[in-house]
Parts: sequence; C-alpha cells; structure tokens
Amino acid sequence: MENKKMIINIGRQIGSGGRIIAKQLAKDLNCTFYDRELLNLAAKESGFSEKFFEQNDERKGFLHSLLHVNVPLMGENNFYKNDFSQEGLYQFQSDAITKAAREGNCVFVGRTADYVLRDFPNTVNIFITASFEERIKRVCERQQLTADEAMKYINAREEARSTYYNYYTGKRWGAAESYDLCVSSSILGLDETATFITSFIKKRFEK
Repeated sequence: MENKKMIINIGRQIGSGGRIIAKQLAKDLNCTFYDRELLNLAAKESGFSEKFFEQNDERKGFLHSLLHVNVPLMGENNFYKNDFSQEGLYQFQSDAITKAAREGNCVFVGRTADYVLRDFPNTVNIFITASFEERIKRVCERQQLTADEAMKYINAREEARSTYYNYYTGKRWGAAESYDLCVSSSILGLDETATFITSFIKKRFEK
C-alpha cells in the first residue's frame, strides 16, 4: 500500500459527521485533507477570489447564484477574464481537484470529486449517512438551532447539494451504485466508523 497513491472521495449527508470522519481518515492514512481548501486552490488557479467560489459552492443554491454574480469579488489578476458562468467556476474547481490528486495521497470531501477523478486509478468512493434523529441532534448543537430549524436546514442544504451533484455528474447523489462503500455512522459512532472505513481502504489497496 505504501507505493500506491490513495485518492479517497467522501460523500456525506448533512449532520452525518462525514467531514469529521474524513479528517480522521486523512490523519490515519497520511493523506492531505481537502474540503473548503479546494476553494482556496481554485481561487489561486483562476484569479477569482475565494469568496467568489464560496458563493457558488455545492452547499449553496448554485442555480440561483447564476443570477447573482458579483463582479467586485474578482481577483486583481482576473481583470480581463470573462468566464463568469457556473460551468466555468466548476471547471476551475475541477482542475484544482485534479491537480491536488496528481500531487499525492488525498481525502476529498464532496464537490463531485468522485466524478472529477473517475478515471484516476486507486480511488475509493465512500458515502456516509446517519439516522435522521442523530443528524438533527448534531445540526442543532453545531448551528445552535431548534429541532424544527435543523430539519429545515438539513432539507435545504441537501436539496442544494444533490442538485449540484446530479447536475454535473449525471448521476444521483447518495445512490449506492455510485460508491464503493455506504455506511451509517449511527451504528458504530464517528470514531469506530472511521476505524472501519480505514480497514476497508487498507483492504482495497492490498489488491
């Protein structure tokens, strides 16, 4: 396994603890962790500011954002560029994902990395779920929301996330056939789920 580059792509439901698990995987497997860090990479590559990519990120209503492009958020190096389209921004982000994957072992969270890197060898695509009750509880604690507010938060964010994923990949977000492993963090808890996935990945790279 030491001689093989590892690319681990994590999809996750809101409140499933997927990002926490992904960070633990990166630590345990000596991989570079990428989540919002990809926005910074894409900004550097494109000349747009990171905030510009954040406004058009997977967590937002990206189709809505097409109508609200904020020109002042451009970086100085991009003064003469005209590619404000959502597809153009997605391509910048995809290029950043590809570049990072070529440089070393990586754990990517979301942002259709599984699709962008579909032709790369040595990839593992994982989707993390959890019971709705646990997800609501976790979002309540993290966002300081009531249960009803957390439910609306989850539904809205997941609608945006699935729309983004489905639009760019032609696949269905969260569908089991899109992943090598789907696992509920509710069964073992976050730490033990990370341990279980680590074992699965090590088995994968023993081939």
